[in-house]
Amino acid sequence: MTPAAARRSSAANRVSQPPPHLYFLVSAVFHYLGPSFAVLLFGRVPVLGVAWLRIVSAAVIFAAWRRPWRSLAGLESGGRWLLLGWGVALALMNACFYEAISRLALGTVSAIEFLPVIALAAIGARSVRNLAALGFAVAGVYLLTDVQLAGAALGFVFAFCNAVLFSVYIVLADRVAKRPGLSGIDGLGAAMLVAAVVVCPIGGWQAASAFARPLLLLAGVGVGVSSSVIPYVTDQLAMARLPRATYATMVALLPAIATVVGIVVLSQVPGLFEIVGVALVIVGVAVHQPHAPDARIPRPGNDGPSPGHTHAT
Repeated sequence: MTPAAARRSSAANRVSQPPPHLYFLVSAVFHYLGPSFAVLLFGRVPVLGVAWLRIVSAAVIFAAWRRPWRSLAGLESGGRWLLLGWGVALALMNACFYEAISRLALGTVSAIEFLPVIALAAIGARSVRNLAALGFAVAGVYLLTDVQLAGAALGFVFAFCNAVLFSVYIVLADRVAKRPGLSGIDGLGAAMLVAAVVVCPIGGWQAASAFARPLLLLAGVGVGVSSSVIPYVTDQLAMARLPRATYATMVALLPAIATVVGIVVLSQVPGLFEIVGVALVIVGVAVHQPHAPDARIPRPGNDGPSPGHTHAT
């Protein structure tokens, strides 16, 4: 192929492919559309039953797509224990997340989720920038909790448990991503299978009623697809083409996107203090910097960090 033809082919590819920012927007919106759809199901299927439907449906899809057990054949016992811990953290994290969003606004829970991410970065790189970021985030979370604590104390217990489990999830996901002989997506698929087993005694019995109503069962599968499948695929497409600095800046908008989705889908209109609290968390996310030079900010929304990339620890 001549240089001119190569340039024309490259230009045609750029025209035919959507811009990476669009991939990011689709990923971000679906990260919160999935949980908002779950909230709408809570009136007909118990909370933990919806969590079970989401995890199990995602596990089935990843199993059919990736067949992760094939990559585990030659994995040593340490790697298998790592995947086991990752799957347990995933199951418990999603259960706490769903219990939290059944009591609190989606934007509030999303903002609290960022607190351990910024704290881990501050511990890993003790810079003035990261300490300032942590200060903004803590102030924002304080405003959010101070406004709503009297009416939803249990919701905040679940939200902070979810945040702690999310930090554990980040560390384990990072170790899987860096482990030789195991791809991030296959590791995620294996962890999803473990999570599906773990969540059965927690929420499987609560999902039983959905099996008698096919539309509810289909809605539960839709929650799994919109929460765990579409966001992962589009996130990978975005990260492949966005510069790290651009991606990190755009991630700071996620609490705001969660708040907007909560307003549009769930009619969760925040008050002034909630808006200020979310804004402070956004500033904290934008200011903070992971200590690893090539690290990306992990994605919240309880799908954990997107598979196949390095995470902050």
